[in-house]
Amino acid sequence: MNRRTILKTLAAVLPGSALAGNLYGRQNNPAADSFAQAPFKPTWSSLEQYTVPEWYRDAKFGIWAHWGPQCQPEYGDWYARELYQEGSEKYKYHLSRYGHPSKFGFKDVIHEWKAEAWDPYELVKLYKQAGAKYFMALANHHDNFDNYASSHQAWNSVNLGPKKDLIDGWAKATRKAGLNFGVSVHAAHAWSWYEAAQRADKSGPHADIPYDGKLTKADGKGLWWQGYDPQDLYAQNHPLSAHSDEDQMIHKQWHWGNGVSVPSKAYCEKFLKRTVELVDKYDPDVIYFDDTALPLWPISEVGLQFAAYYYNRSKKMKGNVEVVINGKILDEQQRKAIVWDLEKGAFNSIEPFVWQTCTCIGNWHYDRRVYDSNGYKSAQAVIHILCDVVSKNGNLLLNVPVRGNGTIDEKERTVVEEIGEWMQSNGEGIFGTRPWKVFGEGPAMGTAGPLTGQGFNEGKGKPLGSEDFRFTKKKDSVYAFFFGWPEKKSLLIKSLAQERIQNVKLLGYSGPIEWSRDAAGVTVKLPDQVPGIRAYTLKFEGIEA
Repeated sequence: MNRRTILKTLAAVLPGSALAGNLYGRQNNPAADSFAQAPFKPTWSSLEQYTVPEWYRDAKFGIWAHWGPQCQPEYGDWYARELYQEGSEKYKYHLSRYGHPSKFGFKDVIHEWKAEAWDPYELVKLYKQAGAKYFMALANHHDNFDNYASSHQAWNSVNLGPKKDLIDGWAKATRKAGLNFGVSVHAAHAWSWYEAAQRADKSGPHADIPYDGKLTKADGKGLWWQGYDPQDLYAQNHPLSAHSDEDQMIHKQWHWGNGVSVPSKAYCEKFLKRTVELVDKYDPDVIYFDDTALPLWPISEVGLQFAAYYYNRSKKMKGNVEVVINGKILDEQQRKAIVWDLEKGAFNSIEPFVWQTCTCIGNWHYDRRVYDSNGYKSAQAVIHILCDVVSKNGNLLLNVPVRGNGTIDEKERTVVEEIGEWMQSNGEGIFGTRPWKVFGEGPAMGTAGPLTGQGFNEGKGKPLGSEDFRFTKKKDSVYAFFFGWPEKKSLLIKSLAQERIQNVKLLGYSGPIEWSRDAAGVTVKLPDQVPGIRAYTLKFEGIEA
């Protein structure tokens, strides 16, 4: 796509909007050389000038509601794809609950979803009490359904399902709580992700009867979805990707290679329009893309166009670029341009660029089976991940799955409340800190598994214990987190052997702490009273920079 085409595309995205004119000061002037006047151009080399805002570096902890119509069945992740995979768990569950996907497909699940008990103000208040400094809401998933008032996607939560503008509700609740607001955008992959909806059963009573993935607007006459085109949702009016019948092939083709069906120009441009409108309407501080680098990269430049627009918009409105883009699997140049998000993973070093890990206490979409089996991550597990990630220059984005009706269950609430209890005493060592000279010491050092794909090394290292430490720094203090209460009530921290220390405190404990230093390190004698049970924080004061 050449420069002239890029400019025309951007100018046409939203006539009369900030993108078309306000951003560059020449509204509705097609001759305006938009990018020539703006600091960021739609190239990786131009986006390199980006600097992560201080609010994000200070925040460290965010909570995510990965909530959309796929939560309505309460049966876990990728429901809208896997219900079309004959013989799979979700296919079998769908048959038993809803019927055959030739008659009742994902479009019909959307119709069932009402979000009738949703109270964003109560939930965001709870998350703020847990220590979250930013909150993220799901704007759309691979299911291609927009959870907001979209002018470019008729399949949205205002027209259908809940009949509510969910992103607007989340945004208002988040800002009332004084938190930064983020949205996650996953819809770029609907083109290939929904290909299973083009299939039919290979055996049984419904053999060779097509699923509903190829239905058109004309097929809806007299039905609840009359007037809506299923192809606006499923986007399946195209040939299948190579090996599309192999369910795992989607992962090999995630980067838009290996024989994937390449999306049309119209599909890519529609994605851009939807995402720009999302920014213009709700002004998010963070946009999380579930894509390698940027959406539809490298087969289209719409991701680069969006990034340049988003940064330029923030620069014009706020004087500085105060927004963040998260992307996956970045190279060195891309790491300067956007913030790398590792999915369920962590680096094993202090990283030169701010990064984020995202994880969840259950599955990404609500799954009743996790509740029934007591399968949620404990507050202790989350806190250990948080301390480890922050020590390495990272943030933690934690998904708390939301039920179809818009609530979280009591077991999830307990986890969130326990995180909040720990933060009250120990958050000082998390928020507003920076990495120290080393990120840690102890038996678990160097045991983390290698990153694979988007991350996925969570839980593959040795668990953190009482002899493991993770460090952060703020002004003249170093914080040392440790992860178990030693029986001998004494700790030796070798990394502090050469530091000048004026005083030592144990956060959450009001009494004095005995300590000494020699060539081996700093020895701390712990009190009999244990301040909490999940992780502990020593504060070493008066350390020179």
